[in-house]
Amino acid sequence: MKDLIRAHAGLLFAGVATFVMMGAGQSLYGPALPAFSRLFGVTVAEAGVLVSAHWVGCFIGVGFMYLKGGVVTPRHTLAAMAIGAAGVAALAGWWATIAGAVVFGMGYGMSTAVFNPRVMRAFGDKGPSMLSLLNATFGIGAIAAPLVFVQVGSDPRWSFGLTAALAAVIWLFAGPAGRVGAAAVEKVQAFRPHWGILGFGMVAIGMEACLIGLGPTALIQAGVAEATAAELLSAFFVVFLLARVALIFVAHRVEPFALYTYSIALAGLCALGAALWSPAVFFVAMGAPAGLFFPGFYVTASGKMGEDLRVPPTIIASGLVGGIGAPLIVAPLMVGMGERGFFWLVTGVTLTLTVAALLSFRRMKV
Repeated sequence: MKDLIRAHAGLLFAGVATFVMMGAGQSLYGPALPAFSRLFGVTVAEAGVLVSAHWVGCFIGVGFMYLKGGVVTPRHTLAAMAIGAAGVAALAGWWATIAGAVVFGMGYGMSTAVFNPRVMRAFGDKGPSMLSLLNATFGIGAIAAPLVFVQVGSDPRWSFGLTAALAAVIWLFAGPAGRVGAAAVEKVQAFRPHWGILGFGMVAIGMEACLIGLGPTALIQAGVAEATAAELLSAFFVVFLLARVALIFVAHRVEPFALYTYSIALAGLCALGAALWSPAVFFVAMGAPAGLFFPGFYVTASGKMGEDLRVPPTIIASGLVGGIGAPLIVAPLMVGMGERGFFWLVTGVTLTLTVAALLSFRRMKV
């Protein structure tokens, strides 16, 4: 029993440290886009390709997990993230920087597919709450990184270089939890894809990717200074983190698709507030529902699809389709949509998704 408790504690520690670093790495893209635009002589819309490159890498990593997930260890994922972040920090050229974002994304995607199912299964009935804890720690890195980015002079070299160093340190101290493949802890059962919940996840995670990756640019477009936009992204993640921390105490008592539906509806109302009144205030407020998208989606999908090794990568891949596609679609649209066009677009998508979720509620309950 003691060995099992230590193993679970080690798994949770390694997961928490990794997710802090993942939050730091992902949240840097948004405030760094104007800097990348200046450094490489591309438009901000073209610089937005880096956000999609990150999600393309995630998709590749998750695809690898679908095929060979049993042999992947946390240390493999951390090595990929360290190499990728270092590649971005090197600024060796536009395409080399995109390649670095892809490699970082690969490690990010594999980590998500490695830690989420292990933690959820290891803690039994408390699994949804521990899943919320794990994903909440993502917000710690996401809060700190934009502030650090401003402190280092809005220089991608230093910010992504520090991310690479953090990944390397976690790799060194991951312990036994970092060296064990998924096959040792997961049981293969029937694989039952559920396309409805996968579709809901695709749209929600696409919106989350746009808020994180393009939100600062949308704020700048609405008249907010670059440094202030980075600080507002940190505030967004403070609210994001608080929502996930609160969820730790109630996740095992809330029907997961109800959580998904409420969070999407609240995001729509906040987006409407940003479009009509204050982009800064309501963008920060959107951090709360955005922090609940993934837990509600993941737990619902897991309940619908079973515990086969292929289930977690499939769930995550559906979200990545949205994460890849949404910024590619939204970034060019922002140019011609006016100062607050981004927030009107988010309003339309989330409120439409809310109606669809309400109509599908009975079929989606676990």
